[in-house]
Amino acid sequence: MPTVLVKPDTLDDENRRFAQAPLRQPVFLNSVPKSGSHLLRNIMRMFVPVEQQYGADFIQWPNLQQHRAAFDPARPMLSWGHLFLADASAIETAPARRILLYRDPYDWVIARARFFASEQFSGNMEHLKSGALTADELLTMMIFGLPGKAPSLSDIYEMNAAAWLGARVHVVKYEDLVRHLSDLDSNAAGGFFADLLAACGIDRPGDWQERVRVGSDRKQSGTARENLTGVGIDFPETLGPRHRALVDYQAPGLRALLGYE
Repeated sequence: MPTVLVKPDTLDDENRRFAQAPLRQPVFLNSVPKSGSHLLRNIMRMFVPVEQQYGADFIQWPNLQQHRAAFDPARPMLSWGHLFLADASAIETAPARRILLYRDPYDWVIARARFFASEQFSGNMEHLKSGALTADELLTMMIFGLPGKAPSLSDIYEMNAAAWLGARVHVVKYEDLVRHLSDLDSNAAGGFFADLLAACGIDRPGDWQERVRVGSDRKQSGTARENLTGVGIDFPETLGPRHRALVDYQAPGLRALLGYE
C-alpha cells in the first residue's frame, strides 16, 4: 500500500483534558480516501478514552486480517480505515457500529490529485510529481485511474461507498460535516453531532462543542489541504465542466446515489 507521511499530532494529550466515558461497543470509521478521514477521526477521538483508540493503522483490505482485534466486542475500540465491502469485511466489522464518510466525487477528484502531487504521499507514482503533467491531465488520471497503479474513481466509490449503502451504516457527507463545523452553536449542528454520536453509541456530553473544536483543528491534521507540501501544480478550486462530464461518464448515476444533485 502507498505510504502517507504525516507528523504526529497532540490529540492524545488534548483528549485527557475531558472526562471520558468508556466505549460500550466497537466503532469503525470507514471512509473513501481523501474524504476528510483524518478530520472525522480526530473529532471522534475527543469522545473516546485514548486507551480505546485503535491507532495501529488505517484498516484496509490488505491488512484487515492483521487488525481483526479492532472489532472485538469484548474489548470495544474506536478504529478507522478505508475498507471496501466484501464478505470478510462485512463479517469482521459486524460487531462494530459502522460510520461511512464520503464526499462529492467532483471535489474528490481535486483532493486526490493534490494529495498525489504532495510530499505527504509516497508510492509507486513519484513520476506524477515530475512536472511533465498538466493539471488537466492529472485530474483526468484521478478519474480513470492508472493501470496497475491506482484504481479509477468508479472502482473506489463502488466498493468503498456505494456498496456499503446496502449494509448497516450511518452516512456522513464531508460537506455536511464541514458546514456544521462552521456554526457549532446552531441547532442544526447540535442535531448533526447528536446523531453522529448516537450512531457511535456515545452519549453526547455537555462540552461536546469544545471537543469538536479541538478535534477539528486543521493544524492537527497532516493531510489537511493547507498542510500539504511540495504541490507544484496549480489545481482549480472547483472541477470544470469537461471533467465533471468525465466523472459522469466514468461513474454514471453515482452522485445521485450518494445524495448529490
